[in-house]
Amino acid sequence: MLGSAPLTTMLPVVDLDRARHFYQDRLGLTPIGDTADGKFAFQCGGATLALFPRPGGTKAEHTAVSFRVHDIAAEIADLESRGVVFEDYDLPGLKTVGHVCVLGSEKAAWFKDTEGNYLCIHEDLA
Repeated sequence: MLGSAPLTTMLPVVDLDRARHFYQDRLGLTPIGDTADGKFAFQCGGATLALFPRPGGTKAEHTAVSFRVHDIAAEIADLESRGVVFEDYDLPGLKTVGHVCVLGSEKAAWFKDTEGNYLCIHEDLA
């Protein structure tokens, strides 16, 4: 059953080494290491995040990965202290204050990795 199958998220990157250092050093993910097919994998919660080289990188304009956190303000402060730069928005239906937007039952904040992938941290309000 897929509901109990281990999950791997695949992210395209232009520069695998640069992206690997971002995820390991700035985000603090636990490296698993190189895979036989040229990816670099990280352990993240109960899932795996695999970076794979792709010359054109990503073209997605949506959130590729979202990390659920318990305290979004503390997580933002920690990530900023490690050089992560958050996006700020002032659009109809999407406005950030202190990098955070309240969307229904969650708070969310977005940033990009070194390869242009949109990442998010979110905190459930309920």
